[in-house]
Amino acid sequence: MSAVVQSDRKIRWAVPLALMALCFISHFNRISMSVAADERIMEQYKIAPKQMGIVYSAFLLVYTIFMIPGGFFIDRFGPRTALAVVGLGSAAFCMLTGMVGWMEASAVWMSLLLVRGVMGLVTTPLHPAAANAVGLWVPESRRSLVNGLITGAALLGVACTYKAFGSLIGQFEWPKAFMITGLLTAVITFLWLAVTPRHEKGPRGPEMARWRVLLRNRSVWLLTFSYASIGYFQYLFFYWIHHYFVKILGMSEEASRYYAGLPPLTMAICMPIGGWLSDRLPPRALVPMCGMVLGALLLGCGVLAKTPFWIVFWFSLAMGAVGAAEGAFWSTVVEVGRSAGGTAAAIMNTGGNAGGMLAPYLTPLVSETLGWPVGIGLGGVVCLAGALCWIGIRSERNETGNGADAG
Repeated sequence: MSAVVQSDRKIRWAVPLALMALCFISHFNRISMSVAADERIMEQYKIAPKQMGIVYSAFLLVYTIFMIPGGFFIDRFGPRTALAVVGLGSAAFCMLTGMVGWMEASAVWMSLLLVRGVMGLVTTPLHPAAANAVGLWVPESRRSLVNGLITGAALLGVACTYKAFGSLIGQFEWPKAFMITGLLTAVITFLWLAVTPRHEKGPRGPEMARWRVLLRNRSVWLLTFSYASIGYFQYLFFYWIHHYFVKILGMSEEASRYYAGLPPLTMAICMPIGGWLSDRLPPRALVPMCGMVLGALLLGCGVLAKTPFWIVFWFSLAMGAVGAAEGAFWSTVVEVGRSAGGTAAAIMNTGGNAGGMLAPYLTPLVSETLGWPVGIGLGGVVCLAGALCWIGIRSERNETGNGADAG
């Protein structure tokens, strides 16, 4: 009995740490493409920003299209196997991204489009599988906090990418930089497999059919639309803030690497704080609604600011405010989905990435016509629309302010 308890305790701390590491490196690998493009690839191969935006969106397009099938994969094989596929697949395609640098210049853009698109496919189960793993191996009283820590780790990965991957490029050039991070991803994946139980408990096969019920649930749709606005807001920053600082505001590459990391770092810090608050402030909808409205207003302040310090200051606060909403999304969608919470999370994440997929392409498109301040500020308008969705979202916690404790 003592050995069983000790094993359970080990799982309870090891699984969250491994999930945090997987989400950290996955998002690091995702954003490293934009750092390499801004600092080397676009200039080296004469690729225009709109063309590069298509490469970014290819990852997100495939990621979005296959999100719900990815949820079925999780239900069939469990989060342990699903996240192993994510990690090892990401490692392989990260290294393949580096190998593109050894090809003929004329083939680079199309090769990047294909490699990053397929990388989006293998990454699809990441966040729904992480939420499912939390549901299996983390006590219910700590699940919102752990979900906040996991999403915070993902944003920490984004925040570190600009400086860390930029330094790898400076030391090894971009093809070898991708090879190094691919190997690191494989190591983290094997650690995940080492700390997780081989036999997962929880519903399988028959629960997959319940997605049809979820698609008729208004709250699932509203959560999906609202999370799409979060995705747009986030990926606007992830893919274009470095470019905005260097090419539009005229910052040096070194300064931009530092400044571009501050908004996602602030978001990473605020995610677990927001998750903690959403569990304690009834109704749960209060935190995401206030966070998203405040984030939109703060983004507007950043667009109107004139000096780099204040631009970064307001942008960082905007990302932090929106980040505080994350924990409530994942807790609420699992609650709404009940026994099909994993599939509900996949549906919601499909919306999040649909919104995220639009931002890399629409931002330069709008900016070319109306200017970059408008292109950036559009994210605030989208975020306000997403905040309004919470008015119609219904769940036990949103209605009563009390979550059910299933133990």
